[in-house]
Amino acid sequence: MTAQPLTLDTLFDALAEGWRLAGETKGTSIAYTAIFVLVGAGIIGGLLVRGWTPFVIAAAGAFMLVGPAILAGFFGIARDHEAGGCVRFSSVAAGFSGASRAIWALALVCGLLFMIFVTDAAILYAYMIGDVPVWLGELLPASASVSRFVLWSSVSGAVVAFLLFTISAFAVPLLCERRAGLVEAVVTSVRVVFGNFFIAMVWAVLLSATVIGSILALPLLLLTLPWLAYASRALYRAALPV
Repeated sequence: MTAQPLTLDTLFDALAEGWRLAGETKGTSIAYTAIFVLVGAGIIGGLLVRGWTPFVIAAAGAFMLVGPAILAGFFGIARDHEAGGCVRFSSVAAGFSGASRAIWALALVCGLLFMIFVTDAAILYAYMIGDVPVWLGELLPASASVSRFVLWSSVSGAVVAFLLFTISAFAVPLLCERRAGLVEAVVTSVRVVFGNFFIAMVWAVLLSATVIGSILALPLLLLTLPWLAYASRALYRAALPV
């Protein structure tokens, strides 16, 4: 499978294409995204009620580790839209049913990395902050212990996220479209990321910052998650043309 070089113009074009597709499928795309917004609202609300406010930032970052597993639903929406069919919530189910079964193995890897990060973050939280509640109004200015927790949990999360991004950024789309088996998809993803390292890192940072920021301002995720999901699809097709 021959990969094409990526440039900043390619990335900008992918973002524009993602925004266009998100707008044209906004009803179903927002409805699908609302599932994750509601789950996120429950998790963030639970953390705030217990006084674990600093952990909200770690929880927002943790979403990046399971995000790749939900892309198949957006691929199903995009496929039905491009085919000229009626885009409904059944398009989401069709996206998952039409994907390679190997995508579930990759989803399991995402889940394991998610659990590893959450466990590490919880240990850091217990060690650096402990049982002392930190309420939302007390978060700023942050104490030294809160600052240390945010710093070291961010470092831990960045390492895990880089590993996951490398193996999944282009592997998940390949599996969604059944263009490769699991091993070939992962190898191709690693090859594309390291072959376009600067652009891939720009995309990874933009993706992470936008998603994490949107989770902290949760309703914003209804707009940004579909946009970035379709932009990921456009960038994948630019790197690995069908």
